[in-house]
Amino acid sequence: MLRIAVPNKGSLSGPAGDMLHEAGYRQRRESKELRTVDPVNEVEFFYLRPRDIAIYVSSGQLDIGITGRDLLIDSGAGAEEILPLGFARSTFHFAARPGTFAGTADLKGRTVATSYEGIVARHLADNAIDASVVHLDGAVETAIELGVAEIIADVVETGTSLRNAGLEVFGEPIMKSEAVVIRRTGADTDEPKVQQFLRRLQGVLVARTYVMMDYDCRVEQLEKAVALTPGLESPTVSPLHNEGWVAVRAMVPTKDAQRIMDDLYAIGARAILTTAIHACRL
Repeated sequence: MLRIAVPNKGSLSGPAGDMLHEAGYRQRRESKELRTVDPVNEVEFFYLRPRDIAIYVSSGQLDIGITGRDLLIDSGAGAEEILPLGFARSTFHFAARPGTFAGTADLKGRTVATSYEGIVARHLADNAIDASVVHLDGAVETAIELGVAEIIADVVETGTSLRNAGLEVFGEPIMKSEAVVIRRTGADTDEPKVQQFLRRLQGVLVARTYVMMDYDCRVEQLEKAVALTPGLESPTVSPLHNEGWVAVRAMVPTKDAQRIMDDLYAIGARAILTTAIHACRL
């Protein structure tokens, strides 16, 4: 039975549970449940603190985990990313009082406060910068005001919290994070059960990214229409009862669907429909 770690709370928990449900896996009914068995799919889910998941997976006690790329790197555990999942995206930046620092080189000899010591230490080492790192749990925006550090490193979304604290970001991003599937470093990712799990999640990602588009068009406009909707390999084209007309079906990116519908209508296509894709295998 495949043993999988899932975040038990926080911004990763809900989307991870939704994705697993869409992939056909049974999920817990109560937030207090710490373990759920899906006997049909031969999977056992363990709901754990997101920061601990990489450690459990690296130990080999659990086969796979879903956590944040930031938490994986920060843990320093012997686990590796095998599939990005596209949700819980975030960006890490350095921040300080306006006008005090310009770039990464200015960190030399300074003190940086952060809740992600592993990420910052790795970034400093990669850039050969000698700076001190102070670990704080929770919000770090007040570290500069209280004299704990001259610089902070944290997740920045809108920047509102930083501005309210009288701070601004500087330099290039430290890293970009999102939810990822992880596996113990060196473990066999070709194992059939692991591959099946990854295919299911990839199918959810594709289903969320594409819609199915159907439309009718005149035969003489078919090449222009196909150029707009090439599909993944090639669109399906079927003759209609009315001579000179064909029906076309193709997958198109969801973000482009409305524009493509406009362009198809402009060349004479009609009865243009889009439908959601609930499951997919490529």
